[in-house]
Amino acid sequence: MVIRYLQGSMKTVFIVRHAKSSWDISGIPDEERPLLEKGKKKTKKIIDFLHQQNISVDHIISSHAARALETAKILAHALNYPKNRIKVDPHIYFANGNRILDLFYDLSDQYNSVMIVGHNPTLTDLVNQYLRPRIDNLPTSGIVSISFDTDQWEKIPLANHTINFVVFPKELTGTKKS
Repeated sequence: MVIRYLQGSMKTVFIVRHAKSSWDISGIPDEERPLLEKGKKKTKKIIDFLHQQNISVDHIISSHAARALETAKILAHALNYPKNRIKVDPHIYFANGNRILDLFYDLSDQYNSVMIVGHNPTLTDLVNQYLRPRIDNLPTSGIVSISFDTDQWEKIPLANHTINFVVFPKELTGTKKS
């Protein structure tokens, strides 16, 4: 599905769960777990999809956890977004869905599209506030795009919305199911 941007009258959110990370490294905090090559490959499938849809973003916000920030940097590079402009917000790591919505209150209305990169169960809870039917799990590297009928970020919780797409890497051609 192609997103219909109406300049200045819509705000679009891209909600991305970090790529698959390693559980095999003992002795490091959860926040420092790195991405697996498998996770990077699945993220590449998402990037290919975003390119096919001519997606760009005005702002990226990421959890501080290594796996989320590395995912955000991979996406930023692919979308020609400056990596040094990624806003790192440690609150995303521990947040619930409503706390993620709070991030939008501080956004400049000059941004029309924002990508959030974070973790479960928070992101599944967040997208399920808008999805019908709901999903059981936003998988690693999964992405949901939602547009809101408003020109102000602070109004998105009450604005009418449209689901642009829900894409999981395993659904994309060439990606093996895991």
